Amino acid sequence: MQENNYYISAEALEELKKELNHRKTNVRREIAADIQTAKEQGDLSENFEYQDAKERQAANEGEIIRLDDRISKAIIVEKQSGDRVKLGGSFTAKDAAGNTHRFEIVGGSEANPMEGKISHESPLGNAFLGAKEGDDVAFEAPSGTISYKVISIE
Repeated sequence: MQENNYYISAEALEELKKELNHRKTNVRREIAADIQTAKEQGDLSENFEYQDAKERQAANEGEIIRLDDRISKAIIVEKQSGDRVKLGGSFTAKDAAGNTHRFEIVGGSEANPMEGKISHESPLGNAFLGAKEGDDVAFEAPSGTISYKVISIE
């Protein structure tokens, strides 16, 4: 997997596109109106509203560039199934204490461990990639070695 690519689900890509469109239209328009209002107040060198609006404008333009970059590098991760754990796949694993966990391997931007969505780039996600049912998987964490057994792959 290439470092410059941005792995993302089709749903998350649509959300990025919506946010980009919102920033290019609504947010730009609101900031431009704020700048115009501030200009009408006179001396710009000591005008807090003007300085604030210009800072918000710069931040918004930076976010537009970031979103454009992510969208241009996006690689859609389709839901996967099969006999091995892979990017876009879901599976169930049991930890050393016997607790069962359901995981989904996702791109880094969609990772949310509280929801069981783990990045393919994380030590845990990377350890699971390629595993099949019945495999023992272990990875090093700051607290020591953590082990799981893959129970099922969906």
